[in-house]
Amino acid sequence: MNALQAKGLTLSYGNTIIIDELDLMIPKGEITVFIGGNGCGKSTLLRALARLLKPAGGFVLLEGKEIATLPTKEVAKKLAILPQSPTAPEGLTVLQLVKQGRYPYQTWLKQWSEEDEQAVRRALEATRMTELAERPVDSLSGGQRQRAWIAMTLAQDTDIILLDEPTTYLDMTHQIEILDLLFELNEKEKRTIVMVLHDLNLACRYAHHIVAIRDKKIYAQGKPEEIISCQLVKDVFQMDCQVTYDPLFGTPLCIPYGKGRCLLQKEGVPS
Repeated sequence: MNALQAKGLTLSYGNTIIIDELDLMIPKGEITVFIGGNGCGKSTLLRALARLLKPAGGFVLLEGKEIATLPTKEVAKKLAILPQSPTAPEGLTVLQLVKQGRYPYQTWLKQWSEEDEQAVRRALEATRMTELAERPVDSLSGGQRQRAWIAMTLAQDTDIILLDEPTTYLDMTHQIEILDLLFELNEKEKRTIVMVLHDLNLACRYAHHIVAIRDKKIYAQGKPEEIISCQLVKDVFQMDCQVTYDPLFGTPLCIPYGKGRCLLQKEGVPS
């Protein structure tokens, strides 16, 4: 079964159509990454999959059921979304933030339980944030802050996790740290993870399934090694490049053309 599916999905802001009659299947238990140029609708599509944006046409299925017909708390127990660059109230601690992930499980009759406590503890441990639990979120580094938000998402204890550009504004070390964490969650717990990423090479390294979006529709989708090509990069990103293979991982590696120092043209340097 697919974790998520869109059929004839049309998304718009006012009279501007962003996604037009799109059909999409998100494979269960895998990492799917959306790629495409700025403004192509990646984040809009992610929001619609999480029921944060009402479609202008078509519908989204969550584990085979139309998501628009499901109760909000039922959706929140199956699917969690981390938007781009979230902010926490000033002074809120990591522990307090992570506890917010247990909201879908709270009722008037069932307040905070040992199950909630364990879920928060597991989320802190998985993100290596236990020692920082009492620290205010706004005092953390960028990578630590992102891990805190991911911990909150994990505490929600859903099989499906959607993340909108989880590595934005992070340096290279913290980008890899966050992506490694998500990769481990998928490998060990078989969580279905759907991400928007701008870095094509990182997308190829971590994704089982890539969805390339262009002109309001899916241009191509499939395994990175099957669909990433010079032609795809040209058509989707309007950029010329060479595609080779990552020497460490064997995944597609995009080398863009452009201006800059070219040592191969320097005298005495073998070409």
